[in-house]
Amino acid sequence: MHNGTGPCYADMMGTDSEVFSGQFQTVPLSESQLDFPGKPYSLSVLKAGYCLPQTDGTFRADGTITLITGPRTILVDTGGPWDRDFLLKTLKEKGLEPRDINVVVGTHGHSDHVGNLSLFPTAVMIVGYDISDGDTYRPNQLAEGHAYTIDEHVSVVPSPGHTGQHVSVQVAGTSAGTVLVAGDLFECCSDEDSWRDLSMNTAVHEVSRQEALRTADVIIPGHGLPFRVLRS
Repeated sequence: MHNGTGPCYADMMGTDSEVFSGQFQTVPLSESQLDFPGKPYSLSVLKAGYCLPQTDGTFRADGTITLITGPRTILVDTGGPWDRDFLLKTLKEKGLEPRDINVVVGTHGHSDHVGNLSLFPTAVMIVGYDISDGDTYRPNQLAEGHAYTIDEHVSVVPSPGHTGQHVSVQVAGTSAGTVLVAGDLFECCSDEDSWRDLSMNTAVHEVSRQEALRTADVIIPGHGLPFRVLRS
């Protein structure tokens, strides 16, 4: 679940502020910087997630949806069930039908991230630490802290903290370097005041975040625009 804190809203409004976290500097990208071409894989943010506070004390939220294309066609998070028509339409604009998606990754089980899994019955499903092909579940070592390799360029990495079995997807070789599709490992670029309140285990979550900042050149968060990581 998410809260309606302001920082994610600020990212959605396209701020160009820089955020410092220890030895790392994060710089939000703009709404026009949602595509990351590369060989053999390219990424496209189909929908940037958001988290918007409402005057009645509720908040509106939706998760980021990211498409990875190359030797395999991979969808990371499917948005909420209210995104069904948007997702089908956007995939069609990319020349894709649900049957063309080889792998669907749900970074974690919250409704705004896995609301449309049923659209992709022929895809390999990776949801948290579960990997299934139809009703057949594959053994893996995500729970032991090991990445699940899709191929030499794409891997699913355990990134627990927000939930106990949260995962992220790491893609190497893009024009922006290594891109991490991070789910709610990061709410948004400037989430320092909010992520702890949403974490099941802040100590573990902090370790996962630091590893992401150490290894990724660009991070695609669960509720905001992508951001670049600069290391001192």
